Amino acid sequence: MTTTAAAREAVVVGGGLAGTAAALALADAGVRVTLLEGRPRLGGLAFSFQRGGLTVDNGQHVYLRCCTAYRWFLDRVDGAALAPVQDRLDVPVLDAGRGRLGRLRRNALPVPFHLGPSLARYPHLSLAEKAAVGRAALALRRLDPADPALDRQDFGSWLRRHGQSPRAVAALWDLVGVATLNAVADDASLALAAKVFRTGLLSDAGAADIGWAHVPLGELHHTRALTSLDKAGVRTVLRARVRGVTPGGEGARWQVETGDETLTADTVVLAVPPAETHELLPGGALDEPEKLTRIGTAPIINIHVLYDRKVVRRPFFTALDGPVQWVFDRTEASGLDHGQYLALSQSTAQAEIDTPVADLRARYLPELERLLPAARTARVEDFFVTRERTATFAAVPGVGALRPGPATRLPGLHLAGAWTATGWPATMEGAVRSGLNAASDALGALGRPRPAPVFDEAA
Repeated sequence: MTTTAAAREAVVVGGGLAGTAAALALADAGVRVTLLEGRPRLGGLAFSFQRGGLTVDNGQHVYLRCCTAYRWFLDRVDGAALAPVQDRLDVPVLDAGRGRLGRLRRNALPVPFHLGPSLARYPHLSLAEKAAVGRAALALRRLDPADPALDRQDFGSWLRRHGQSPRAVAALWDLVGVATLNAVADDASLALAAKVFRTGLLSDAGAADIGWAHVPLGELHHTRALTSLDKAGVRTVLRARVRGVTPGGEGARWQVETGDETLTADTVVLAVPPAETHELLPGGALDEPEKLTRIGTAPIINIHVLYDRKVVRRPFFTALDGPVQWVFDRTEASGLDHGQYLALSQSTAQAEIDTPVADLRARYLPELERLLPAARTARVEDFFVTRERTATFAAVPGVGALRPGPATRLPGLHLAGAWTATGWPATMEGAVRSGLNAASDALGALGRPRPAPVFDEAA
């Protein structure tokens, strides 16, 4: 970071992906930055913790090749090689009830032909359902996710109007939508669903190729991020709870108060959840600040199972006809030196967020045995559950009208977070985009050159 005697100063509140991205972008532009995080670590809701000798991610997170902002983040923290992307999209789909394996994968042809052969061979849909899926995909491609009218509609009704059977919704549309939107089609905003499917599957042949961390998330989102912040000259303060944000007046600077100090700055970025943002917002910052309190949340649970032997050879798969959604092999990443460690990522977990571990064990271990014959003779060495009650904002119809952009009515105050108006659902991509948007906005207000975009606004 280059500095001068007249260097401007910024305070970023929140050390999740949004706040970290904002801090890095501001520092790269020559601003002196202090990053405040209330937890003892960076990473927000995508973090790791220790359990015995294992390093455990609180939840499984993936990204797609089209997630150019998150890929910028990985490059910026020198972590891209630790979270590689598939050469080509390839998703094994197991139907436990029928005992059949299908695959969703692409070839080298351009859109929309890149998925044609895979869909033609997909065993979980009938010929008529496959034809209807093709017609719906073409109709979906014509939608504009930025159209406010789409945000007021639900995705499930649109699918039914376009001839999608319940089986097609379960075996294809919700297979993707639940994992990306944390909502089933009937509960999801059509605008957000259109964004996911148009960008991921209908924009570029390689857009939906999947990437995931081959190391603990904490290595990327905390350790390497903290090193990069230090190198950029950012002062990072952990366990720093912000108690107040006071705007400057008559040329005075902003004040940010923690329990230990009061900082002054030319610009402030609030990169915390909407409820906390609402509490910290000074009067007059937004026309309708109460909208922030109406942004709902949706939970995710992750089920962690350690076996005494290998029970599946695939790095991940997804499942139909049962409660199991996505299953990932986390053996090597966690540091386990024997057996196999599987992590089940269970979105739309409203019905199970408070279910006791013993009941979840009784439900999910038989399901894994139904899906994986080798699990029937393996010994379970550990079974535990991680729960995120507010894992994402609720991607319900109408949520788009509640999401503010990075600018506020008060000069020098900017907002970031996956819940802000990025056009994306609550993903790591949306979080990083929001931080970069806020930093660009802040730099413009400070009279500094805005950095070149690291992502396509239309993507």
